[in-house]
Amino acid sequence: MTKIGLASDHAGFPLKQFVAQLLKEKGIETIDYGTYSTDSCDYPDYGHALARGMENGECERGIAICGSGEGISMTLNKHQMIRAALVWMPEIARLARQHNDANVLVMPGRFVTEAEATDIVEAFLTTDFEGGRHVNRINKIALQ
Repeated sequence: MTKIGLASDHAGFPLKQFVAQLLKEKGIETIDYGTYSTDSCDYPDYGHALARGMENGECERGIAICGSGEGISMTLNKHQMIRAALVWMPEIARLARQHNDANVLVMPGRFVTEAEATDIVEAFLTTDFEGGRHVNRINKIALQ
């Protein structure tokens, strides 16, 4: 697997650090687009940085975390080729990959435990896009 980009705001920082270590233990290289502490910050700064990194080919997939997951997800999905999925359980991660070809996993840092995050990340990393009937739907997402 290519590099995975990571991004969070202050509320998602602790879980992002946990995920970074989890990925390191799996031998997966990461690029951390910030934030780098629990000091209050603005999630769009880091969501846009991750999306630009993906657009520039620095990483193929991303994992982003903010308090509810909503704000950073909205930010990421402003970028045409980003398909960020807000996920709070492994089955949603699997479906987001299978049916939506999600390329960014977003988790709500205030509502997901480390144990849950471990299972969610595993599902996101090991599930392939099904293709087929879903391709036409994916092609309709981006604005031309």
